[in-house]
Amino acid sequence: MAGTDSKGTASLVDLIAALPEGPGWGPQVTTETTLDGVPYAPFSKGDKLGRMADWTADGKDGRDGRGGRMQYNRNYRDQQVYGAGSASLFAAPVAEDEASFSVVSNVRDTGKPRFGRGAIFTRGRGQRGARQDTRAGRQQFQRTGRGGQQYGGGYDGRGGRSNTGARGRRFGWKDYDKPARNRDASVNIKADWKLLEEIDFNRLLKLNLDADEGEDIDSYGFVYYYDRSYDKQPVKSAERKLAVLDRAAYNVTTSSDPVIQELAEKDEATIFATDNILSMLMCSPRSVYPWDIVIVRQGNKIFLDKRENAALDMVTVNENAADAPLDASDGSKDSINQPAALAEEATYINHNFANQVVIENEQQKVEMAHENPFYNPSEESEPPASKAYKYRRFDLSTSEEDPVYLVVRTELDAVQKNVISGEDQFVTVHALNEFDSKAQGSGGALDWRSKLVSQRGAVIATEMKNNSVKLARWTVQSILAKADVMKLGFVSRANPKSNDKHVILGVIGWKPRDFANQMNLSLSNGWGIVRTIADMVLKREDGKYVLVKDPNKPILRLYEVPAGSFDEDGDDGVEGEPEGETEE
Repeated sequence: MAGTDSKGTASLVDLIAALPEGPGWGPQVTTETTLDGVPYAPFSKGDKLGRMADWTADGKDGRDGRGGRMQYNRNYRDQQVYGAGSASLFAAPVAEDEASFSVVSNVRDTGKPRFGRGAIFTRGRGQRGARQDTRAGRQQFQRTGRGGQQYGGGYDGRGGRSNTGARGRRFGWKDYDKPARNRDASVNIKADWKLLEEIDFNRLLKLNLDADEGEDIDSYGFVYYYDRSYDKQPVKSAERKLAVLDRAAYNVTTSSDPVIQELAEKDEATIFATDNILSMLMCSPRSVYPWDIVIVRQGNKIFLDKRENAALDMVTVNENAADAPLDASDGSKDSINQPAALAEEATYINHNFANQVVIENEQQKVEMAHENPFYNPSEESEPPASKAYKYRRFDLSTSEEDPVYLVVRTELDAVQKNVISGEDQFVTVHALNEFDSKAQGSGGALDWRSKLVSQRGAVIATEMKNNSVKLARWTVQSILAKADVMKLGFVSRANPKSNDKHVILGVIGWKPRDFANQMNLSLSNGWGIVRTIADMVLKREDGKYVLVKDPNKPILRLYEVPAGSFDEDGDDGVEGEPEGETEE
């Protein structure tokens, strides 16, 4: 053989040269994500390596030991990790000879108790013991019952409260596993609408703009004096019934207001709105239910309008409750306690309550500078309601070179004498309503009849939690109108199973700014939201825009809509109160 030495051994160079040509040493490089057509199994960094395959695994049903193919089980909710089920297929079983293996210790037991982390001390029935938390090192004093059974809460593995008791560990609360609700939008989003902006509530909460307290431009209408007898808690035998009073009240949209039209012609401001619309925009991060606002730009002016049958005209009930009222589509069988029915009931209550708590005396009322701009005696059959309209202007400028002013129509419901000075104080009147403290959607509210006097603070705190957006809007409206007092009535059903008869359980008054502080309500954040939305529209061309609250997500979307949208054709309307010069 060529290239061999005297002993006949081939040289290393000749052997390498004789090898066939190929891509090189080792396995071939590939970009495939499958192995012989089988995808790679998902894995977690915490998985342990074991045998390649084990066909003898004996679970609960012979497969994976969790009900087959990793069926969902709430007991494993916190332990499930990505790839855990697949990794268990490749785990190596314990060798047979390990079953008989044991450790023999020659250390003698001293007989002394050993206490370490995680030890539980129990002193018998009805006595107190202390448990050392093994995760946070925090000592919890708990009462132990028969057999060492623990009562009270410790801390679970996720850092939250864990109610340990006879039923074992508890995962979550009432609404932890409830299915997501799919609400419908307040307006039909059409294909020819152009999406311009999408803003989540986290961004809105970071906005801030300091505005002045506003100045009065003009005032219209009149108000009666408030009946202070409603501030006294009525006895059960003489509960006041909510009366049905037909009074002409109006909720005219911005661009249809004749006074605002005159102010716009005089260039009094850049932004025009009503307190109902403006409060919804300023309190939008608290909202849950869907709503929409129509924004019209004409030249250098912006009008914040509401559609016909606008959803924001309705007074919602327990919108912010953790377990809000259910719709029929969500499984609710109680028709009078569904969100739409409760909203109609609350709107009806607020309209009648504001008319009932005033003393209708023509000789004792406060007249504004002008008459009611919406009331026409020749066309109306009912007398006008006690209502004063104040048109006020606010400075939203961020620089002297670019002044931006806002004009808003605000409303006042009554007037009362100051007990100390005897001066007139303007009052806004609203009503919270109780439908059934034991029904689904009550939000854990206390029974008002028995707790409103003895636990008034708890009742109000619960309402602040369950009706955060509604109370925030009422507070903002009172501050915008520069009201001295905001009255909140507590109205309940005479019978929880019927929604047509109600009784007044009491009335409580607050200074609007004090109530805003209790609710952690920031007006500067609201003004920042208004100015941001206005700037988005001002950089666009003249036209019509719609700001829509997503029905299921904390997001606002700004759309540009074609000219002629929302004209009086009824195609785009959904539930709510009609706009224009119609009664509430």
